[in-house]
Amino acid sequence: MARWLSTRGIETYVIHALSVAVSREHRRVKTDRLDTKQLLRTTLGWLRGEKRHCSMAAVPTMEEDDARQPSRERDRLVREQTRLINRTKAILVRFGIRSFKPTLRNAADKLAYVRTAERTPLPDNTRA
Repeated sequence: MARWLSTRGIETYVIHALSVAVSREHRRVKTDRLDTKQLLRTTLGWLRGEKRHCSMAAVPTMEEDDARQPSRERDRLVREQTRLINRTKAILVRFGIRSFKPTLRNAADKLAYVRTAERTPLPDNTRA
């Protein structure tokens, strides 16, 4: 969005989220109105030259953002793989199976020979 606004001649600043100071003494009410006022005070302080108010994040160019895409996609796929493995293990634990490794290359073939705690084959829907 910052790139889009900048191409239309609008001056933009991206505040680094962790650089905005918040009071840790007590829990405060969190509303958009209060957060907007805090960001406005912080931005105005930074524009006055008080550099310790906050720090600005660099807006990446389109090429830099595109260069990050493979890493983002890999991270997303790794998270999805972990989620599916954990889900598979949780389903098998319901039937008393704890030693099955769904990460093996031939795991799908070995499911046909897996037996539950009662020594019965896995139900068809579970195996599917």
